Formats: sequence, structure tokens, C-alpha cells
Amino acid sequence: MQDLKAQLTQFVVDNFLFGKANGFKSSDSFLDSGIIDSTGMVELIFHLENAYAIEIKDAELIPENLDSVDRLAEFVRRKQAVVLAEDPTHAG
Repeated sequence: MQDLKAQLTQFVVDNFLFGKANGFKSSDSFLDSGIIDSTGMVELIFHLENAYAIEIKDAELIPENLDSVDRLAEFVRRKQAVVLAEDPTHAG
């Protein structure tokens, strides 16, 4: 999961922190710290669906899934596991 966290962290730093991590930690809340606004969340969701071959349902658009890199990584792993269980030939 470390590679996934590194990829997600890099995406957040590149797209929302203008390439400067400035002490950003994977546990930092996007909402509490103001890192990602509602428009940014749409961009993040689009990226997750395309980069990791998952479909995010409206009911899954909750802070418990999307409010930090740590939460994103856990969420993506769970979604990928479901996709693989449903279609073992899916390479993701």
C-alpha cells in the first residue's frame, strides 16, 4: 500500500499544493486543512476512477473514504479488491 500512498500523495501535492509538500502528511484532512475544495474533490474522484479503474458511487462520497491520503489508499484498495472479486480477469 506504500506505493499507492506515494502515488496519491504525489497527485495531491502536484495538483493541489502546487508541487510543494511543505510538511503535508498522508493523515492530513483535506477538508480541515483546506487542501481540496469541492471542485478539487471532483478532480480527485475523476483521477481515482481513471487511474485505478474503479467506480465511485454517490453513497461512497464521504469523508471516511476521501478525506486524506491514508483514507484514499484504504478506499482504493477496498474498491480494487471488489472489482477483482467480481471479475478475476480484470487487471486494474
